[in-house]
Amino acid sequence: MRRRQFVAAAAASAALAPLAARVVSAAPAPTALTPELIEAAKKEGKVTYYTAMDLSVAEPMAKAFETRYPGIKVAVERTGAERLFNRIGQEVGSNIRRVDVANSSDAAHFIVWKRQGWLEPFLTPDMAENLPADQRDADGAFVNQRTHLSTIAYNTKLVKPEDAPKGFVDLLDPKYSGKLVKGHPGYSGTIMTATQQLAKALGWEYFDKLSKQKVLQVQSATEPPKRIEAGERAIAVDGSDYLFWMAKERGAPVEIVHAVEGTPQISNPMAIFKSSPNPNAARLLVGWIMSPEGQEFIVKVSGQYPANKRVKAKEGRPALASIKTLPEDPLEVEKTADEIKSRYQRYFKV
Repeated sequence: MRRRQFVAAAAASAALAPLAARVVSAAPAPTALTPELIEAAKKEGKVTYYTAMDLSVAEPMAKAFETRYPGIKVAVERTGAERLFNRIGQEVGSNIRRVDVANSSDAAHFIVWKRQGWLEPFLTPDMAENLPADQRDADGAFVNQRTHLSTIAYNTKLVKPEDAPKGFVDLLDPKYSGKLVKGHPGYSGTIMTATQQLAKALGWEYFDKLSKQKVLQVQSATEPPKRIEAGERAIAVDGSDYLFWMAKERGAPVEIVHAVEGTPQISNPMAIFKSSPNPNAARLLVGWIMSPEGQEFIVKVSGQYPANKRVKAKEGRPALASIKTLPEDPLEVEKTADEIKSRYQRYFKV
């Protein structure tokens, strides 16, 4: 079902009518992670976390939370952001109460969920004080859990530095034919966001030309880094940069390229759902992830850029402000998601 059609169908459900009509108008008063909240969360004993983040980061993060708060188990449900969006819509539309907290690499999802009245605004005092305005929704409905980039990368055993591309247009050179791998916007929120940015910067004719380069088309933004590390393809057109960096730090022959045209920047919001079956554990999980402790854990494990201003970027990674990035526009993605998928599908198929 198409993205907008699906949202409309869900809103028509009798069970959702009151929520769809409800409008969030102001950020809530900050809620501290008090002993009483922690105790209530432990009585619930579990929390379900839907995410598009790679399991190599999501599962260790969940274990760190469980260590911090013994007695609460985190069920990590990982899939591509676009599938995550459809799954949550189907569950809420069928009155299935499963998701507690969701994190997506497509920020446009949160625009839809907020409009539908599905999100439960939540802020801790630390979040209210230390998350800059551009890292949280004005009404407290969601916050940016982390930021990463969708970068070009290459295998240094297969491509010499002097032969490596310096930007996206370089990838159209015939010498790279049959050597490229890229993700798909119909599955990945990272690639959905990056596709919108690149189409705006370079035009759809760029993708038409790129498709003639015998590109290996995969689904998730987490796959190109793995294909490059394994040597299955020499160059990644796109992919989650934190996985390229993690591979490089393991000693893999991987080098990251920040494109001369600008690199797509990807925010990754997170929110609690009103239908959460474990609301106290959900608040505790979000509060911990966005705290200095949780943000530092994400930075340490993956090097993704933190939202909490009390936490510094990982040593050895370029400062986000030093990288030329393409502007992110979740509102435009939300409006044009179906068109992006349709136009892209003309050129590439999984």
